[in-house]
Amino acid sequence: MTDARFEDADELPLRLLAQEAEDVPVMAALVQDAVFPITEMRFDPRARRFAILLNRFRWEDRGAAEAAGRPYERVRSLLVVEDILRLRTSGIDRNDKDTILSLLTMEFAPGVEGSGILTLTLAGDGAIAIEVEAISLRLEDVTRPYRAPSGKAPDHR
Repeated sequence: MTDARFEDADELPLRLLAQEAEDVPVMAALVQDAVFPITEMRFDPRARRFAILLNRFRWEDRGAAEAAGRPYERVRSLLVVEDILRLRTSGIDRNDKDTILSLLTMEFAPGVEGSGILTLTLAGDGAIAIEVEAISLRLEDVTRPYRAPSGKAPDHR
């Protein structure tokens, strides 16, 4: 048996779960450079759930797109965090409904007995700190891939 590779995804939608600290960097790599309107974030304190409908760059398809000479793609994806104890934001004006946010990375700082803080770092010094009872993340593509509007892969140089 071999490990899964990015190429194995082909055109199939991603449906991933992260339930351990070691899973978070994998999911973080897949959501890096995702963009979303501030209005696409939802926190339901009763259900202890936070969700973002984001436009994810398809990093898993980058090599195949380059090899085939075809455009880069994005896909609409749902990122869901469960078992939330507390959610805080900084550097985000939640009253400005026209704001477009860019997710740079996700990191998990473990606490005691599986708890910890999941931090979503946004461009422009914004951040979302989510204290969780246990890691429970889901990433699910909800549309077919579409051509990246910029026609370019994100570049951090």
